[in-house]
Amino acid sequence: MAADPSWKERLAARTRQDWSREIDVFETQLELRQRGKIEEKLFAETRLRRGAYGQRYDNGHRQDGQKAQELAFPERPTKGPGTVWDAPGMMRLKVPYGKLSAEQLEAMAELAEEYSDGILHVTTRQDVQLHFVHIEDTPDLMRRLAAVGITSREACGNSVRNVTQCTSAGVCSGEAFDTTPYAHALAFFLLGHDDVQDMGRKFKVAFSGCRQSACGLTSFHDIGAIATTRAVGERVERGFQLFVGGGLGAVPQAAQLLEEFTPETELLPVSQAVCRVFARLGERENRQRARLKFLVKRLGIEEFRRLVRDERAKLRPDPRWTAFLEALGAGDERPLRAGAPLSAEAARAAGAGFARWRADNVRGQKQAGYTTATVSLPLGDLTSRQARAVAAVARLLTGDTLRTTVDQNLLFRWVSEADLPALYAALEQVGLGDGDAGTIADVTSCPGTDTCKLGISSSRGLSAELRRRLRVIDAPAARELHVKCSGCYNSCAQHHVADIGFLGVSRVVNGRRVPHFQLVVGGQWTDNAGAFGLAIGAVPSKNVPKLVDALVARYAAERADGDVFRDWVQRVGKKEIRALVDAHAHVPPYDVDPSYYSDWGDPREYTIGDIGEGECAGAVVSYLEMGLAASEREVFEAQLLLDQGEPAGAARRALSAMLQAARALAHERNPNVSEDAAEVVREFRVHFYDTKLFFDPFVGGKFAHYLFNAQAEPPASATHDVAHQLIEEAQLFLDAAHACHAKLVAQTSPTAAE
Repeated sequence: MAADPSWKERLAARTRQDWSREIDVFETQLELRQRGKIEEKLFAETRLRRGAYGQRYDNGHRQDGQKAQELAFPERPTKGPGTVWDAPGMMRLKVPYGKLSAEQLEAMAELAEEYSDGILHVTTRQDVQLHFVHIEDTPDLMRRLAAVGITSREACGNSVRNVTQCTSAGVCSGEAFDTTPYAHALAFFLLGHDDVQDMGRKFKVAFSGCRQSACGLTSFHDIGAIATTRAVGERVERGFQLFVGGGLGAVPQAAQLLEEFTPETELLPVSQAVCRVFARLGERENRQRARLKFLVKRLGIEEFRRLVRDERAKLRPDPRWTAFLEALGAGDERPLRAGAPLSAEAARAAGAGFARWRADNVRGQKQAGYTTATVSLPLGDLTSRQARAVAAVARLLTGDTLRTTVDQNLLFRWVSEADLPALYAALEQVGLGDGDAGTIADVTSCPGTDTCKLGISSSRGLSAELRRRLRVIDAPAARELHVKCSGCYNSCAQHHVADIGFLGVSRVVNGRRVPHFQLVVGGQWTDNAGAFGLAIGAVPSKNVPKLVDALVARYAAERADGDVFRDWVQRVGKKEIRALVDAHAHVPPYDVDPSYYSDWGDPREYTIGDIGEGECAGAVVSYLEMGLAASEREVFEAQLLLDQGEPAGAARRALSAMLQAARALAHERNPNVSEDAAEVVREFRVHFYDTKLFFDPFVGGKFAHYLFNAQAEPPASATHDVAHQLIEEAQLFLDAAHACHAKLVAQTSPTAAE
């Protein structure tokens, strides 16, 4: 009688085969790192590309101020070299364009309870993060996510990060067309693509359905795609204004126009070409200047445009470029319930709380009878209990139409107007009935000193205090302002495009460190983040709320008709704004008021001694190095299969290891080489065997023939001895591949190989 399938086997049956394989690979790499078989630099980039990120935790706290070290986690032994084993970290889960199903949200809720601290954190890239996760738990966590269609692949590291888009795509009356199928196609086309494995820095993509609104905030992305159309005879053709080279960080830069009209058929190949140019020419040594924006600035947009067009011409045709266009509407959302108006009587019966929530959080869709409804998440946090409640009401009222948003909230789409009181009641019951969505009280915050190694000041603590104070503001113009707080200069909370932005800094006052924030004004949220603000001066963290009160009061009193905050700032002048900053810059002596020497939410005396090295950039690990590491892992897996009495599988894995190494080498000479075994061997022979680059001083090209012979007669079946020999040959081939890699390095940088 056959044994019942294990839980892993049951999950694998529900999971994409390639995703299951990727997770198995990562688990093997984890084991190899524990054994010291993979160097830390390589494993660090490997785990980052799987979404496993180191975090600061001895200084962390959540909304209730509870310290991370006080949370009830089971004791875990240190399992291997490297600090990643010594403390829990963070898992970032990719949510392409923010789309979530009820099942996915429920799965995240379970995982947050079992592996994390019971909190799901929504990020400004529409991702979801789980904090305080132990590295040894990550493969199982990944499997359970993959079974419901969620991956963490390339959520961190030098990779294409989560593709974002406007949360109203498909339901907005002002859009040129629904960008959702295009965002979906590009996100999964680039996921794991060869041409994005060798980039020197992270790469971000955003879609917007129109130019004038905030939408996708395309102005600060590496690729920003804005939907547009043009008439071709009697036909209307879809396409995109394609922008490149935008970014925030310490030095923000607006994206520049690459193409006025990129036809929908060219969206994927042109994006692929941009990635290839970046991978080839982007900065590698200076990590602070490694983003695409610096390459575009150095080359100039005209030269960059020429390089992209040349690269596009070299691309090997790929059916995926246009296959998705044959079924553009296949993934369109359908309402779960009929759209119906909300009667005035029902609205009154729902109460004053409902009225406030409806005014702030509900917007009409272009489809009659339907609305979108925002769930306000203070600091972007959602408990597991709340997540289950959201999933339950989605199943009842809207179906799988949830979106995470770039301002760290959740959005219900396709809510029948008549169902709004029921939705509000369900949210209110679990503490999610706050209004304020999109208002001045809807403060965006990065993790800051809670969990980020680079955090300088407590952006979450400050944001919680600002949210509490700003909720009482009722002046209409002031309520429309956007406030964003970053814990350092990196702009993870996007403070450069806020009306009022803050970035954490540190100052020494009276011989002691004092947490401060720089005020940033002049940013613009609309027009897809149409303008970036500048820092104008620093104030102690404890005085920031008073400064915000003063700024908002003056703006409300002095603004002219039609003024937005940026207009008012330009009219009154930076000198006046700086005077307000100076008026709030005083720090009293420690013995007069010691509270200034502690940060928001943390009673301990402030210090920056626990700031560490951030992992956002990751290490620069080349495509070839990653390929050779993958080959090492395949040889190891072949050995395991042989020990398990599966010689045929072991032999196939040994051949795969040689092919993997050969392809990684061939890719150095021909980036278009496919995964076809015959093509890999042919390209390897031309570029490395015929040129004698792969020759060993003692045995010449003998090791290359191990690959040639195994490929000529693939091991469909094999005895133990045959498989054993093939594994030995694969290891020798791999050793020769490493030697060949050293030759290539020496050719390009003679001192690098010394």
